[in-house]
This record gives sequence, structure tokens and C-alpha cells, in this order.
Amino acid sequence: MEQQFHQFNQEYFDGGLPLPILKTGRSKTRLGQFACKRSFQPRAFLMRKKVKFYDFTITLSNYYDLSERQFQNVLLHEMIHYSITYTGLKDTSSHGIIFRGMADALNKKGWNIRVTTSTKGVKVANPKPNRECLVLAIEMTNGNRLLSVVNPKAASLLDRQASRIGVIRNYGWYKSSDDYFQSFPQVRSLKGRRVSLDEYEEKISLMQQVFI
Repeated sequence: MEQQFHQFNQEYFDGGLPLPILKTGRSKTRLGQFACKRSFQPRAFLMRKKVKFYDFTITLSNYYDLSERQFQNVLLHEMIHYSITYTGLKDTSSHGIIFRGMADALNKKGWNIRVTTSTKGVKVANPKPNRECLVLAIEMTNGNRLLSVVNPKAASLLDRQASRIGVIRNYGWYKSSDDYFQSFPQVRSLKGRRVSLDEYEEKISLMQQVFI
């Protein structure tokens, strides 16, 4: 990242930008971000305050699986923000006339710098594996089917309770890492999410049965 910054600084900004703080993050909503701190220094002879900017920081998100060229476009986007702030230019908005003019000039040289970039459908880089869930599947005497994700520490207690409740016709324990169960809360009591017979049978067929 630092090497790319130096290269772009020389090629497109006349080498006029000091090396900022360069970081990577895991933002899902921003592919890149430029930030800095500011302080106000009084200038008595003008009765005004002079703004001083410092701690210039560029952060690129590595949450998404982007190509090197896409990362370079994001870096250039943030370097434009940096250049505008560092040189004291006053733009009409965050992505105003000056920003768009500088971006257009770079795009004519083969880049693809955009004001905003949608992350919809973009593949996540190195996604975390799904947690393995302990699933309790329950068939009620009235025909209802329930699925729940149980906290493993409560499994033995719930197994004893389920075996004694008359309205439970049948039940079973399973393990699954299916995306379907990732949004389920881990419960410590006999409660679950009511599902259709077809959905129940489909999930049962895909899980590994275990015994408590």
C-alpha cells in the first residue's frame, strides 16, 4: 500500500503529498476512507482562527475480495480527498466540482474512480466459517414442527425435559453449520421456531444426528 501511494503521488500529485498513516480495516460499508484531525489556532491580528490539519489517514477495507486494480482505484479516490484537504482547496461538497474534476482527469488516463461504489454482490474475502450449531428438532402431538439452536451447556437438561413432556411426540438432536441456523439465537429452554413439514424434513435430512 505504501509503495502504491508513493508511485501515485509521483505520477499524479507531483510528489506533493507527505506519506499519511496508511491502514487496512474490515468495513462492510466503505471501501476506503480519508480522515484527519484539526486544530484551531487563533490569529489575533485578524481576529480569526486558522485551521491546522494533521494526522492524515487513509484506510482501505479488505473485507471484500477486490482485484488489485479495484484497490488502486479506491486508493486514488482517497488520495484525491487527501490532496484537496492538504492543499487547502475548498470544494463545493465532499465529492464536489474539484473532486470530480480530479477524478475525471485520472479516469481519462485509464482509471475508474467513482463517487460511490456498490458492494452488492461483491464476494467477501476470507469469510469466517459458520459456527456449528446444536439443533433440537421437535415434533409435537398437534402436528407442529419446531427447530431451535440450543446452548450446548443446556442440552442435557433440555433433553430430560423433552422426554417427559407429553405434547412432544418425538424429538432429536443434530449438528449443523448451515447458513439457515446462523441467525437463530442459542436457547436454554424448550422453545423453537415453527416451520413447515417440508422445511422440517429438508433440514433433518441435511443434518448429522447426535445423541445427548
